[in-house]
Amino acid sequence: MRFVNPVFLVLAALVPFAGLWWAFLRARREKALAKITLAVPKSPAAGLQLALVLAGLALVLFAASRPQWGQVTEKTVARSRNVVVAIDVSRSMLAADVRPNRLERTKADVADLIDSLDGDRCALVAFRRTGVQVCPLTTDHAYLRSALEQLTSESAPRGETDLGSAIRAALDALDPAADDHNAIILISDGGDLRGEALANAALAQKRGIPIFTVGIGDPRVGAPIPSEDGRGYQKYKGETVKVKLEESALKAIAEASKGRYVPLATAGTVETTLGAIYRRFLRQVAAKEQNEQAERAAERYAFFLLPGLALLMAGAALSKGRFGGRKG
Repeated sequence: MRFVNPVFLVLAALVPFAGLWWAFLRARREKALAKITLAVPKSPAAGLQLALVLAGLALVLFAASRPQWGQVTEKTVARSRNVVVAIDVSRSMLAADVRPNRLERTKADVADLIDSLDGDRCALVAFRRTGVQVCPLTTDHAYLRSALEQLTSESAPRGETDLGSAIRAALDALDPAADDHNAIILISDGGDLRGEALANAALAQKRGIPIFTVGIGDPRVGAPIPSEDGRGYQKYKGETVKVKLEESALKAIAEASKGRYVPLATAGTVETTLGAIYRRFLRQVAAKEQNEQAERAAERYAFFLLPGLALLMAGAALSKGRFGGRKG
């Protein structure tokens, strides 16, 4: 047995002493009255009343200490979705047609997405040549933000962007047992469909996982890519390399997985933030009911509180206008 509020045990232990003190004061009062009156009327129920009140008070105070013993099992139900955000970290994402650049804008919008998660779980995947899980599924938003802030163009192996590898890494991060509650957000400035991009998108569709592809950058005007030494821009045969948002691959992946393609506007309006996209589209993904069981110590105060209150009421019923005293 344990007690949540043991201080009340001390008070309960003092109840008999309080009763003795009250009886002493009453006896002294009656003795004083006997000196000035011929007879002191006595209440035959006074002793019983005192015993009832003291017993009731002791039980109520014991109940207030919240005694606990044994274990009870509680079942809780939580509703959640699982979302994997796959972020392109190739060097083309450093182009500044989106301020401050495509990657930093993506990170800012994923931070906005995190604010919209509520109890949903989220994982992060970074990809270039291959996809790398940088944060597993979690509801720890602080941990998620920390992993997001640390993303750079070096967070995934160097090489040409492979959208298929990104989809595979995102699928590996999701529990197949909960596929009707899973979704993937893939954020990139595009790429071709070589490798297994469409095949993996079809696999996602077979598992019931929609892929929401988000295109970032300007699809009309190309933007230069900063050079690795930070001095100027990348060049090929003496010409500055410029990259545009390539939407065709992203649209094909979304269509193959029964997801949706969403271009992230360069102006950054409220309607095109990732948080808005999440609220608008991903909330359509069914919420999973997770039944969890937890054991806790059983509260037993009711075994003492109810009898204690009953004894106090019985003691009060014996009173004739004044506790254990006379009328008038």
